Amino acid sequence: MVKQRKHLGEIIYKAGLVEKQALIKAIKASKTNHKRLGEILVEQGLISEEALTKCIATQFDLEYVDLDTTSISPDAAKLIPEELVKKHNIIPMEMNNGRLKLIISDPTDLEMMDAIRFRLNTDPQCYVASPTKIRTYLEDSFDQTRKEEDDRLRHSIDATAAELAEVGHELQAETLRAQAAGADDDAPIIRLVNLIIDNAYHMRASDIHIEPMAERVRLRYRIDGVCMERDSIPKGMQASLLTRFKILSGMDIAEKRLPQDGRIKREIAGSDIDFRVSSLPGTHGPSVVLRILRPDAVNIGIESLGFEQDNYEQFQQIIKRPNGIFLVTGPTGSGKTTTLYAALQELNKPDKKIITAEDPVEYNFAGMNQCQVKDEIGLSFDKILRAMLRQAPNIILVGEIRDGIVADIAIQAALTGHLVFSTLHTNDAPSAITRLIDMGVKPFLVASSIQAIMAQRLVRVICKKCKKVDENPNMDHLQALRISKEDLKTKPVYKGAGCSQCQNTGYKGRIAIFEMFEMNNELRELAFTKAPTTELRKAAKASGMKTLMHDGIRKVFKGTTTPAEVVRITQTEGSAID
Repeated sequence: MVKQRKHLGEIIYKAGLVEKQALIKAIKASKTNHKRLGEILVEQGLISEEALTKCIATQFDLEYVDLDTTSISPDAAKLIPEELVKKHNIIPMEMNNGRLKLIISDPTDLEMMDAIRFRLNTDPQCYVASPTKIRTYLEDSFDQTRKEEDDRLRHSIDATAAELAEVGHELQAETLRAQAAGADDDAPIIRLVNLIIDNAYHMRASDIHIEPMAERVRLRYRIDGVCMERDSIPKGMQASLLTRFKILSGMDIAEKRLPQDGRIKREIAGSDIDFRVSSLPGTHGPSVVLRILRPDAVNIGIESLGFEQDNYEQFQQIIKRPNGIFLVTGPTGSGKTTTLYAALQELNKPDKKIITAEDPVEYNFAGMNQCQVKDEIGLSFDKILRAMLRQAPNIILVGEIRDGIVADIAIQAALTGHLVFSTLHTNDAPSAITRLIDMGVKPFLVASSIQAIMAQRLVRVICKKCKKVDENPNMDHLQALRISKEDLKTKPVYKGAGCSQCQNTGYKGRIAIFEMFEMNNELRELAFTKAPTTELRKAAKASGMKTLMHDGIRKVFKGTTTPAEVVRITQTEGSAID
């Protein structure tokens, strides 16, 4: 008869390691959080990992070993591949009479046991040790192996670096050499691709641009919304480089005539990072762009978006209305999606049903029903919208209003008691009214359904480390913003001098500037009569709307950004700041 294994909680309690009530609470927490009891106890500081390991050894009738005092045979390590050892956190200890002594951290890891049995054609003799100590031992023991492998790789790495140095990019060559110790693959081209991706992530880039040219391949990173050229890669490496990116993103490497899209998932700094990849055929070869989708990029919260107090209070009131449409406008890359996600996260409560239609779904959120547009199978925005209305949602997000059909359905949803969020590509907030009417939406529907329209742009933030008063600001910029020399006596403007923290740009990070166009009776009447944008803008300003440029000026005087940034971002408005 098979002996019944004792419960871990029973062993811990009988050993006097944890009080009864604390143990009961931990058992409940493990069921609620779907975590192991031991993991909960260690997290709560109720038991040490070492003591827990000893209890697990007792539970499975295995011998506990202390790696600080245990001798490990170096020959045993050759019996199991490094990938398997790392994956399952195990240590081959020694071979004794044809049977391997194996130190493990998790006796329930059946996949590991099956893999070892298959490889050795026998059952190992297992011992249990602390997971942390096993990891530490493995890291130390593999250091020497890595060094030997890196010595063999150095020649090929140096050859690649020398080729880069020949075209005048010693910095990239030296960086490639320095990164060699961390490479996991023998091929220099794989090292180079990994280096390009990792450097872009750590430099806070939002996009990586690999652009084939006549005699070189240009590499640029988009940092804080501005493209910065990093390096040139020799033309001879173009085919290998682009092929590697296509393989990683799941594209067809044989297809060179048509655009392609793909995705890459990569672990960087302990986080799983998604990269959306686009390949576009060009004269000198396909241009490849990677959009870096950072998990933390849309979790910044409404308070961190950049609202001034008046706009913040107005925004909070609008998003908590029971129905109507709230539009966010601006060009691609102006942070519209981030703003809408921040609003949805604020509203994402158990009593609200939220459904989104997106193309593509870039970030996943718990508690929201997110639907991916797939035009190739006929799953368009309008079909999703019609279907989602039958799901009885409270709040709807439409990724983008692209045509009159989608606009009409969104408006009908708003008029039937739903709160609808969406984006529109217009230069400013009042233009969205005209744009919807131009799409074929009836003016009375626009006038009655729209609650508010918010235009936004992203301006770069002055680097805090090298921030200083700008003693000699550009007068053209001040004139464009209607800032006089008299204003500077009481309200100085600032700039970044440039330092290592900001790659000598003077800027680090971005913040939004806003233009909040909230509908009132006068504006609804103007929309109903199809008034031109100039009239809508004039009436909105009269009712208190702050323009993008006005909001930018407020951030200039707060020392958040520079006049040059506000002029660069809002120059389409001219000097319309009255």
